[in-house]
Amino acid sequence: MFTGIIEEIGTIKSIKKGPLSATLSIEASKVLKDTKLGDSISTNGVCLTVTEILKNGFSVDVMNETLNRTTIQSLKIGSEVNLERAMQLGDRLGGHMVSGHIDDVGTIRSMSKLDFATLVYINAPKHVLNYMIEQGSIAIDGISLTVVKIDEQGFSVSIIPYTKKDTTLLDKRVGDLVNLECDLIGKYVEKLLSKKTETGITLESLKKYGF
Repeated sequence: MFTGIIEEIGTIKSIKKGPLSATLSIEASKVLKDTKLGDSISTNGVCLTVTEILKNGFSVDVMNETLNRTTIQSLKIGSEVNLERAMQLGDRLGGHMVSGHIDDVGTIRSMSKLDFATLVYINAPKHVLNYMIEQGSIAIDGISLTVVKIDEQGFSVSIIPYTKKDTTLLDKRVGDLVNLECDLIGKYVEKLLSKKTETGITLESLKKYGF
């Protein structure tokens, strides 16, 4: 489990591709502290397991399913990636609960300046938009962000200078792909209520099951 607060920007140093998998070596420093083999590190929002600890980084294996469902397949040597170690009990939850399991991929529609911030519009699949609410949380390439607006094609988020400096999002261009993970709470509530009710989610059913 992660918080969506990026600790460090890493750099892809090598990519070894197999028939249905890949091994990535990532240059990093901060996320190596206390990291052991088998630990999880969010890499552009994807939960990956450390398989080797290097002098100046670490390696991870990426399976075919992950390659097919995320932007990991488009990484190249020299690509920069957002990194975050798994959260520890007792840590401050500065972002929101992020699992590192990507729901789908979105496409950057536009970027525009808004005072000191940058407004980023992202086209997203309908099934992703269904789990989003304005002022709710969304993880984009592992970054915990607040949804500003939602329309039929996608949604927008506002990037402040701190996020711009400490993540890779504003290094991207219009047309680039990003990993999207919706807030877990909405998905669990829908799953629970779809099993408990035949008429769908209503005000009465929410009250009945304690919401």
